[in-house]
Amino acid sequence: MHVPDGFIDAPVSAVTGVVAAGAVAVSLRGARRELDERTAPLAGLVAAFIFAVQMLNFPVAAGTSGHLLGGALAAILVGPYTGVLCVSVVLLMQGVLFADGGLTALGVNITDMALVTTVVAYAIFRTIVKLAPHRRRTVTVASFVAALVSVPAAAVAFTAIYALGGTADVAIGKVFAAMVGVHVLIGIGEAAITALTVGAVVAVRPDLVYGARGVTARPLEIRDSPLAPAAPGAVARAGAPAAEPATATSEAPETPETSAISATREPAAVPQRSARRVWLAGLAAALLCAGVVSFYASASPDGLEKVAHDKGIDAKEEDHAAKDSPLADYGVKDISDARLSGGLAGVIGVGATLAVGSGVFIVVRRRRATAESGRG
Repeated sequence: MHVPDGFIDAPVSAVTGVVAAGAVAVSLRGARRELDERTAPLAGLVAAFIFAVQMLNFPVAAGTSGHLLGGALAAILVGPYTGVLCVSVVLLMQGVLFADGGLTALGVNITDMALVTTVVAYAIFRTIVKLAPHRRRTVTVASFVAALVSVPAAAVAFTAIYALGGTADVAIGKVFAAMVGVHVLIGIGEAAITALTVGAVVAVRPDLVYGARGVTARPLEIRDSPLAPAAPGAVARAGAPAAEPATATSEAPETPETSAISATREPAAVPQRSARRVWLAGLAAALLCAGVVSFYASASPDGLEKVAHDKGIDAKEEDHAAKDSPLADYGVKDISDARLSGGLAGVIGVGATLAVGSGVFIVVRRRRATAESGRG
């Protein structure tokens, strides 16, 4: 759904640019609260993974394909504010390096693909997990529904933007019907990818999924040792003799054995587990998708491209400012082998997105640490 240059006129493009800049600014502040020791290492990887999976266009109808938007996936994995930043980084890298999505339309794309999808998806996700039973399966189901709805929501948002600033004289009703119709189908693919990814992470490390906090964690149980003396007034277990109540004048002295028993009642500190294995697995999956699997992606135009061609929205499309980029159209210039060219471009894109995204999130994380130390 990358909007190219020329689809939207200059005034509306400028307004959406202001909206996008405001959304990014708010998200930078909000991400300080979300980027803790668990989410911070994964945020840059989430951006790189979304970049990679967006290269995998899947067929949805005759002559039409779709791809992941990623707002729902990012919001659920690392938080809604950080999710907006993740998708924004992806859109920036795609526009600057790969001539995918217009530069003058960057505000439109961030507003539509980063802001709308993330806000809609996370609102639906949180509603479901609050109302449904607190189980791991709930997180996966909520991810599916949230992602499914977020894609047609983005199609509605694009139609509204086009109604305000479209450069071609096209009936808005026809644009709305075509955009929503095809993106409902694309939403099914988005939902499947999102649910599978979130479900896989929840299965191995639920503590790393921002949206699963408080849902998958079991409440702490403190159990008394059967060898420990019962507290005054405690009810004896079935089949066990009642303990003698303690008196104010008679108190048993503490021995090493009873000290050890008492210590078992205290909750042990839960050690922080490293996310390194999950990070490496995610990076490997991103490189595999971008460097190998992308070659087998559908070559059909995506939903917006198809609707734009059929309805005449692309009548005033302009050439991309980065059309001469060495990586334009997801291929490396001067490499004739299509498989090698596309795979290498994908790997470069994953690396660049990971580097830029990680850099942004490291800075945000350090600012949080600085603010906390200042308050301390």
